[in-house]
Amino acid sequence: MKQNYKRTPVVACLLLIGMFAAGQHTNILIGDSINEFFPEEPCVVIDPVNSDRMIVGANIDNYYKSEDSGFSWEQGKLESPYGVWGDPCIVADNQGSFYYFHLSDPPGNPWVERIVCQKQEEWNSSFGYLSDFGWNNNKLQDKEWATIDRSNNYIYVAWTQWDEFGSADPSDISIIVLSRSTDLGQTWSAPVRLSEVAGDCIGEDNTLEGAVPAIGPNGEVYISWAGGQGIIFDKSYDYGQTWLDNDIFVTETPGGWYFDIPGLNKSNGMPVTKCDISEGSYHGNIYINWSDQRNGEDDTDIWLAKSMDEGETWSEPLRVNNDLPGKQQFLTWMDIDQTNGYIYVVFYDRRNYDDTNTDVYLAVSKDGGDSFENFKISESPFIPYSTVFFGDYTNIAVDNNVIRPVWTRLDEQRLSVWTSMIDYTLLGTDNATPSPFSELVNYPNPFTETTYLSYRLKEPSTVNISICDLNGHVVCSLVNNEWRNSGKYVEAFDPNKKELRSGVYYFRFEADNRVTTQKIVYCK
Repeated sequence: MKQNYKRTPVVACLLLIGMFAAGQHTNILIGDSINEFFPEEPCVVIDPVNSDRMIVGANIDNYYKSEDSGFSWEQGKLESPYGVWGDPCIVADNQGSFYYFHLSDPPGNPWVERIVCQKQEEWNSSFGYLSDFGWNNNKLQDKEWATIDRSNNYIYVAWTQWDEFGSADPSDISIIVLSRSTDLGQTWSAPVRLSEVAGDCIGEDNTLEGAVPAIGPNGEVYISWAGGQGIIFDKSYDYGQTWLDNDIFVTETPGGWYFDIPGLNKSNGMPVTKCDISEGSYHGNIYINWSDQRNGEDDTDIWLAKSMDEGETWSEPLRVNNDLPGKQQFLTWMDIDQTNGYIYVVFYDRRNYDDTNTDVYLAVSKDGGDSFENFKISESPFIPYSTVFFGDYTNIAVDNNVIRPVWTRLDEQRLSVWTSMIDYTLLGTDNATPSPFSELVNYPNPFTETTYLSYRLKEPSTVNISICDLNGHVVCSLVNNEWRNSGKYVEAFDPNKKELRSGVYYFRFEADNRVTTQKIVYCK
């Protein structure tokens, strides 16, 4: 059953006006436990063919689709012949198809005994069962994660295989395995063991967890995971068929990957691996993002290590959160904008409080992981309670300045999943340089027909004025590279001539390489 969250034009206009009055990065409710079971542990993917389209998955069997860049969402439910038991992960190929991976819960059979792949081939269709893999004599298959090589649409899925969940028997082990599909998810290779050293099956620090594969510039497959040795890295140069005989040590994780955070019934610092395949200055760099308690149980931090030689050697861990010591940051995820190499990391953060009030922060690095700027992106804090399972991860997807983090929050014992309409123009804005524009007035705003922009130019300059969407894409130009003397000007903008749809936009003013923006709201 689907439930449609799309608003009528009047309601949508009121929503946009409310968003206009809200914070810099507007928060959007994707789904909550009023309409579906749970939800938590969200994941998100942006369609590489059309960045206005994106899909979010959440425990235990939920998915949400948006075709307006995340302003509104439509909810659907998953079914499969092997049941559905969470750990959602979604990837998209370069043909417009989406693949949803989850654990199994077959009636009358062992729990989580295989991985299930569901596929949506066309945007207006639903997800449907396509294939399954990983079954191995009733051993448990857990915490799968997928990536896709969009140069050939090969799909790689890695996960943890347990001999017996929760067993303290030293003969029961956990290992990291990987399978691939070269035919768009129809069939899968036999799982290959990646971990040279096995872990136990207790489900804590000495169990192997957190395998997230990544694709390199030439089809290399990179991956890391956490266990008793710390964070371990492996790689394949033949599309996932063979791997290193000796895994590579990246870093210790003092305190382990499984630790306590007040208000959560469990938390973890499992690693996320990504590779820069952009054409930027940091092409080929591999990054691993995780959290640990090396600075104490009351000071969990977010970390990043990088390799510039295909994973052979790794940098010392860099602290991503830039607050003073003594606060909790946890449940992190990372993505790279492959158009420019910028690294984005999302995490929960308590730097502003002396209790369990929790914000969501985004950190961005524009220098290859050497430094990070931090920004609060949640509009209000929330307090999690250990009696309610909160999930094991957040998530984020980035594509050509479209930045969509997703997270869970808890309000009055009710779980909900959210995203934020990240305004990338406000990430790292330098306010120290005086603007050449003053007396900026836009009227009416919000507007339904023509709106007028009045401004004063302080000094003679070459001027560009354009309308941009929230992702920074230019919708149209009002003034194009014109020399203007100092003085007052008025520009008129008629949205009907540009077939604009309702939404939040920007006037972008540029003169002599100095940029000023002003937010506007159009209600059609």
